[in-house]
Amino acid sequence: MRRQEYLRPLFAEREDRVGRDRLEILTALIGGPSFDPIFRPDVIEIPPGHAVYRWACVVDQCERSRTGGADLCSEHQRQWVQDSERGVGRAAFVAAAQGLDRRVGAAETICQICPERPAARNDLRLCQRHLSRWAVRKNEGDDSEAFAAWVSGEQARPGYGLCGVVVCPNLADSPLGLCSWHGTRYRRDCEPGGAAMPASWWQRYEQFGKAVPIECDDQAAFRRWCATVPAQPWPGQINLRGLRPLVRAEIQWGLFVHTQRARPTRWDLGWIRSLVTTCRTLEVNSLVDFEFGSGGSAAFTGAIAKEILHELRLVYFTPEQAKDAGFLETEHYGVLFPHRMSHVDLTGIPQRWLRDLTWDYLADLLRSPRCPRSAGPIDDLRRAAVELGVFLEIEAPGSGHDPAVLREEHAQRFVADQRHREREGLPSLAVKRPDGTASIVTTVTRSVVFNAVRKLMREALDTGAAERLGLEREFIIVFPTAGATTGRTARRPFPDEVARALADETNLAELAATYDVNDNGVRDIWETTVTTGRRIGEVLKVRWDCIGRYGGLAMFWHDQTKVGNYDAAIRIPERLYGILAERQRKTLDRFTARYGYRPTGAQRAGLALFPTTYRSNDGTVPLTHQWFYSRFRPWVDAMDLGHYVPHQARHTLATSLLRHGATLTHIRRYLGQVSDRMAEHYVHLTSSDLENVLQHVWVAGPGTAQPGELLAGDSAPLTRQQAQALAIDLSRRSTPAEGGFCTFQPVVDGGACPWNLDCHNCDKFVLSGADLLYWRRKREQWRLLAEGAPDDATADYLHRYFEPTARAIDGLEKALAGLGLLDDALALDLRKPQDYFHRVWSTAFRATDLADAANDEQGEYSDTCSADGDDPEQEAA
Repeated sequence: MRRQEYLRPLFAEREDRVGRDRLEILTALIGGPSFDPIFRPDVIEIPPGHAVYRWACVVDQCERSRTGGADLCSEHQRQWVQDSERGVGRAAFVAAAQGLDRRVGAAETICQICPERPAARNDLRLCQRHLSRWAVRKNEGDDSEAFAAWVSGEQARPGYGLCGVVVCPNLADSPLGLCSWHGTRYRRDCEPGGAAMPASWWQRYEQFGKAVPIECDDQAAFRRWCATVPAQPWPGQINLRGLRPLVRAEIQWGLFVHTQRARPTRWDLGWIRSLVTTCRTLEVNSLVDFEFGSGGSAAFTGAIAKEILHELRLVYFTPEQAKDAGFLETEHYGVLFPHRMSHVDLTGIPQRWLRDLTWDYLADLLRSPRCPRSAGPIDDLRRAAVELGVFLEIEAPGSGHDPAVLREEHAQRFVADQRHREREGLPSLAVKRPDGTASIVTTVTRSVVFNAVRKLMREALDTGAAERLGLEREFIIVFPTAGATTGRTARRPFPDEVARALADETNLAELAATYDVNDNGVRDIWETTVTTGRRIGEVLKVRWDCIGRYGGLAMFWHDQTKVGNYDAAIRIPERLYGILAERQRKTLDRFTARYGYRPTGAQRAGLALFPTTYRSNDGTVPLTHQWFYSRFRPWVDAMDLGHYVPHQARHTLATSLLRHGATLTHIRRYLGQVSDRMAEHYVHLTSSDLENVLQHVWVAGPGTAQPGELLAGDSAPLTRQQAQALAIDLSRRSTPAEGGFCTFQPVVDGGACPWNLDCHNCDKFVLSGADLLYWRRKREQWRLLAEGAPDDATADYLHRYFEPTARAIDGLEKALAGLGLLDDALALDLRKPQDYFHRVWSTAFRATDLADAANDEQGEYSDTCSADGDDPEQEAA
């Protein structure tokens, strides 16, 4: 949308009042109590250490201004270049450097004798007249000790008034009416108009108290020069004199609102002065009329003007006026999405009725409790409305501007057109990419359009808006739903060769050296992601104090915001702990180098571990996803591995954990998933994975002192402290045996069994979850034997003999039921090959947490027998 369109007059019927009305609004806002008073004068004086517009050198107690867009003054910049060649770090240099006094002549000084004249020498504070007199007196033999006595005896002389240059606030230093700086500038500009003072003007006129006549060849040319020449650029000063009233108020308002942003961009005072000078030179009435790039203005000048224009939209337009102009401002509703401006352009929707319908839907969405956290739903609805509007403009009668003529067939043709474009890979009718090329209709974009159009139309039907517009119900109900995840597939883990390439030391060094020349931490972010399996956003947003040792264990603290799990901790390897500790040191050094002091206490804890320098004035804003991907993608492309994304590292770690014996419960908790179903989405099973996991589903065998005791697994939720110190122990080994596993290490290592393979009566024998059906069949066999016994004594003997085995089976069933896997285990039949891919193979138990479960079961078993007086097993038989 053109700037003139979305910043059109507030009152179109009275265009002669536009500038006046806008100036009245801004004047009222600038005069309000919430407006920072330092931005009210025509000549704005910015403090050296201002939080947003800081212009002083970052070296402690240095009073000189920065130079060349850097953070150091010219002298310290020169010293830093020399020290950096000797290997001195920037933080060490800033901490050790000595502050410098302000340069002589860096500010206007008044003569201590003549209060209406500027000083020609700031150190002596004497005007040109008294400086000459002191020089004569000193040459006659007086020394500096008599200076104070001499000053007290001198007479003040009248001044020459303010400088004749329109924008200059300084005092003139001669009868010509120009200050010292503009007097030099006038001579450098070849003295336009030929204004000059007569020869020996002091001896002939001023010493007798006469007015000094000014000789001028062209008075108009001289006045024109005085009106157009820029002001002297004093350090920390923004001179708005000479600007027209409205543009001056707009710049003042823009400077103030920029300081109210949580993440303001950097506006150097030199850039702001450039904008002011361009507006003054072109005689701009309002920034609405400012043409970016005109007058030779630089790109950053246009960027400042654009941001001020964004702020002015919020002032110049009410929500209803914004609706009439064809756009929506989310900040009118107190909403500002991350990394987005407030503006939502709707002028791409050709039909006014459809545009207003979309605007009303978005406004209601922003007002409601279901207001989205990101701009995705807003963009989806806007895209859908634009697609529908452009299609109707081409296909519908009267270009679709009258909703009453739209029929069912028009909606059906739109649906068919979208599906055709998806199938053939054709471009969209209206939506463009950032480079200006047409966007291709894909399964995802078609799904987005269908869902959003359906929501929009059904909302119009429910609220009565469709009836007011005359929009037929048949037109509305045609639009289908497409499902939120249509066309999306789960990510795969990295293939082995890709995983090795992405973790290769040489390739990682290339990632840091070539794609992160400023060492902002792209390699550290990637290694943390690979090692911990965290989401990229979780790693990017960690704070400076994200690591620590607790009970000697290295822990990594982070926020799992996607699932609402904040300040979570996991154990990390020592190597990763060392990497992050080194990044902590670099972050503190960078903070010291940028801000001139070392943070302590709460400020240090609040820093981002991977801070950005863009729109960040306190080191608390982390790097963005876009920054990381802009480094990661070219790195992967350069290795010619194919198309891979960082999130696949999370799938790779989940599958690797499963392969080494972790359960779905462990994986879900370690990766911060909301359910086992989500964990299954990340876990990719193979036959070998299942075989490795099987040995970790253990209960004690019938030959042990406590049959059925849970030896591995976790059927109860972990406490917060246990979750923080979660570590999967995969060191325990076993060897397969009939109906379970042998854990006697000499046998596992290949030795002979000292009990002649009597596994079922051995206390080293364990039952796994995959063996449940095997043991249930055994129980049925013993029950059949007991039923066929010739007498009750024999039946009782058989029941007592099988009792330890029954207790072991009951303990295994209880463990599986605690995890909700009992039905799955009962459906598992190892005689069928497809059962080797069942979920029960991925389930294990933690021995430390559930070792007493069998004792609890035994207590319940004994109580039942005592209360009923019968044998439950015999009752079942």
